[in-house]
Amino acid sequence: MIHSMGGGVLRSYENLIYVFVEITEGADKGVKRWYISPFIAVKVGDGVEAPVSRGTAAGIVLRVENVTAQTAPFPVNRTREIERIL
Repeated sequence: MIHSMGGGVLRSYENLIYVFVEITEGADKGVKRWYISPFIAVKVGDGVEAPVSRGTAAGIVLRVENVTAQTAPFPVNRTREIERIL
């Protein structure tokens, strides 16, 4: 993290794991979304439990990206985290 002379943060180079998930059950079945994974071991093909419009649902990881906040495929402040790997 780099700080400015005025005390603010200019950039954060924290690495994030983004996963692209296709929901496989419930009303959101077939929907594909980006999520942040707090789990380092997540890989393509893993089943995950992810938040959806109402509660959580099972999904399949289609893509895994290791990014920073500046290179994330979706805004970090609007991205939800997966709950667990199934």
